[in-house]
Amino acid sequence: MEDQQRLEALVNELNQYQNQADLIQQQMETVKASLGELEILDNTLEAIKEGKDLETLVPLGAGSFINAEIKNTEEVIMSVGAGVAITKKVEEAQETVSTQKDEMRQTMEKMAQNLQQLSDIIVKLTPQAEELLQKVKGSGQ
Repeated sequence: MEDQQRLEALVNELNQYQNQADLIQQQMETVKASLGELEILDNTLEAIKEGKDLETLVPLGAGSFINAEIKNTEEVIMSVGAGVAITKKVEEAQETVSTQKDEMRQTMEKMAQNLQQLSDIIVKLTPQAEELLQKVKGSGQ
């Protein structure tokens, strides 16, 4: 009976580690998408700074857009969170985006390290669980 209880505890532990790993993977996908958006923003700011692509689509709502020309290429309005936005020079906006991209990359690295640690634990515990399962099956419990 002791082996059965140890097996159940080990399986529960493995499930918890797997759930944590799945959650980290989902979070990594979200961070990756945010990083992609920052890359697009960075490229767009650079094009505006150089005077390229000064036409854009402006959303009107309900999936409708209108062509528009960008007249003020000196400043952008950036969200700073909590529904607040501020005006920044294009160069300042680029610096902000660069900092945000660096922070996102660091976050991704930490998440990848955490995911690797969880994977290592899972790999270590799985053979123990399989061994206990065979023991429990063999003893007929």
